[in-house]
Amino acid sequence: MSTSSHRRSLAALLAFTLLSLGTGAAGAAEDAVVIPPPLVDAAAGSGTETAIFAGGCFWGVQGVFQHVKGVESAVSGYAGGDAKTAQYEAVSTGSTGHAEAVQVKFDPKQVTYGKLLQIFFSVAHNPTQLNFQGPDRGTQYRSALFISGPEQRKVAENYISQLDKAHVFPRPIVTKVSETTDFYPAEAYHQDFLTLNPTYPYIVYNDLPKIENLRSLFPADYREKPVLVMKTKSL
Repeated sequence: MSTSSHRRSLAALLAFTLLSLGTGAAGAAEDAVVIPPPLVDAAAGSGTETAIFAGGCFWGVQGVFQHVKGVESAVSGYAGGDAKTAQYEAVSTGSTGHAEAVQVKFDPKQVTYGKLLQIFFSVAHNPTQLNFQGPDRGTQYRSALFISGPEQRKVAENYISQLDKAHVFPRPIVTKVSETTDFYPAEAYHQDFLTLNPTYPYIVYNDLPKIENLRSLFPADYREKPVLVMKTKSL
């Protein structure tokens, strides 16, 4: 078992214990933060656009974006390293340069890049945690945006600066903005993990609250039926 797998097993055991004691989704380690929308956003273009988000374990990040209106696909995978190390066991060592990431393809006429960023920072992860998210530790769980072009960079950097100046988080945002590298889809068993495993303790404790937060904080952007990899055939 890899170090990451071991940690997830421990997290699952902890979650199961807490649930047994009556601590449900409301007791999840990471709470959503109500944040303002970006003052600078991308113009609504035509055709499908792509953005890559890294914010801890890709199970929850993928699950959140799969429930966002305008998202056409959300694929779990690896970004930041080489093709030869884009496998789960290698990435889990934290030495490959990869981050667990989610490639999101979206219709900018239905949802803007700025709105996706607002959801990412608010409910998908905690952008103030350096090289970890919740129970998961290592650079593979870092907060990062892999941008595709100057417009995404402008929106991302301006939004991070806006949120830091407004002190909406108790600590500075540590999210790194980098040029898009090659994206490598993760193994099939990682895809749609949240939807396919809703009773898995790690999902119950860490990730299902993110879906509920999306529903409550972004009702106009939430869709009940997620867009799944196995249906979009993104792999």
